[in-house]
Amino acid sequence: MEKGKLQEYWKINLGYLIGLLVVWFVVSYGFGILFVNQLNAIQIGGFKLGFWFAQQGSIYVFVILIFVYVALMNKLDKKFDVRED
Repeated sequence: MEKGKLQEYWKINLGYLIGLLVVWFVVSYGFGILFVNQLNAIQIGGFKLGFWFAQQGSIYVFVILIFVYVALMNKLDKKFDVRED
């Protein structure tokens, strides 16, 4: 791959990483710590939503973000014709 395309590829890849890490940070730190009192006003299955995000939600979101990253990278690899040999 030529240098210009390689730089564009990594620029897009880093954009994906930063975006997904921001989502994970907001869900794990924001929902689980900062906004816990506001979220605790809502209950799901008898549990306060802030407690749920602190204990389970951030883990579920992290796993979902892994699948989102894989899908984004597969699309990016096809766009730039990148193969793993």
